[in-house]
Amino acid sequence: MLKISFHAKAPNEKWVTDVTEFKYGSGQKAYLSAILDLHDNTIISYILGHSNNNSLVFQTVKLALQAAQGSKPMLHSDRGFQYTSLRFKKLFASKVNQSMSRVGRYIDNGPMEAFWGTLKCERYYLHTYSTFEELKKDIDDYISFYNNERLQAKLNGLSPMEFRIKAA
Repeated sequence: MLKISFHAKAPNEKWVTDVTEFKYGSGQKAYLSAILDLHDNTIISYILGHSNNNSLVFQTVKLALQAAQGSKPMLHSDRGFQYTSLRFKKLFASKVNQSMSRVGRYIDNGPMEAFWGTLKCERYYLHTYSTFEELKKDIDDYISFYNNERLQAKLNGLSPMEFRIKAA
């Protein structure tokens, strides 16, 4: 269990994940599922979809595991239905060590919530999106910027990818 220990000594040791909602067009909704590595704050994988469902989360986890072959990270989430489902356990029990937030304790997933806040404040709230495609392009651009260019004090003034490469 993560026990709000948000430090990881190496890449792919501890991941946090969640799903957040965005609006576009005339009240339409999109859902972003992402996984963040606690070692360097890199967004390991993400998928923007039209539904907050098992498929969205499962695809995100599969992409992350493909990117980190040979590792078995701790994957921390809230208690959303996707993460507590029997199907999730069957698919990923041998591939990740699952950890979940305590009931009603959002701070347990603080780093992921902080990323959502950063993404929304630095990009999403500054724009109006007419289409899903516009929203997707802007999220793709922002996550690329965040991973490769956005400097972070926690990472000694490096971007997540610079810190990750240096650690390797």
